[in-house]
Amino acid sequence: MNLRPLHDHVLVKRLETQSNKIGSLYVPDSAQEKPQEAEVVAVGAGKQLKDGRRVAMEVKVGDKILFGKYSGSETKVSGEEYLILRESEILAVLG
Repeated sequence: MNLRPLHDHVLVKRLETQSNKIGSLYVPDSAQEKPQEAEVVAVGAGKQLKDGRRVAMEVKVGDKILFGKYSGSETKVSGEEYLILRESEILAVLG
């Protein structure tokens, strides 16, 4: 893949949901909420401060993260769906 996020942006791929059933009811894909967990695919170089220094990123490729419901921008690359978000939109690293 030739997509590299800039500055403090992170490229993530949502983790798939495991179950299509709630109790004994089948929930179709169109009615399910998108997962808020993802795996980091690529990270930018970090936020650049006004004096020119860069703040290192706290997340790294391969981290599993939790992000807000309405965070980021969805994009499609080579038929795969990804989400680009700022590091500040990441709520937690799952461990």
